[in-house]
Amino acid sequence: MCGEVTFTVDDVSEDAAACHCGMCMRWAGGPWVGTQVQGMKVADGAPLRVITSSAWAELGFCERCGSGIFYRMTRGKYAGNTSVSLGALEDRSGIALAQEYFIDEKPDAYAFAGDRTCLTSAQIMAAFGDDI
Repeated sequence: MCGEVTFTVDDVSEDAAACHCGMCMRWAGGPWVGTQVQGMKVADGAPLRVITSSAWAELGFCERCGSGIFYRMTRGKYAGNTSVSLGALEDRSGIALAQEYFIDEKPDAYAFAGDRTCLTSAQIMAAFGDDI
């Protein structure tokens, strides 16, 4: 929001995902919508704060304005996978919502149009197996 955290990435996925889990809902104030990136480099001196959010992930946000920047897996076969908030990207062209996670936790207050892969809490946990 304030523009103080700047970063570059080497590659941005064309597939976005929305997460409806309780943690994301509390952190983002609604669903977390992000896309996978590779090679993320945050500018030196940026007021980025990273906190451990669970046994398997961390969150990065601007410590000045609080804007969510990324969600990163820290454990298991997905360690290092980074999802950057769509709102933190300058160019969002060509990115489409392809997946929804924890669909069984989604509140009734909203729904996204269109068809996509929707995974329940049980399906997500089964995919991670013993990693989380």
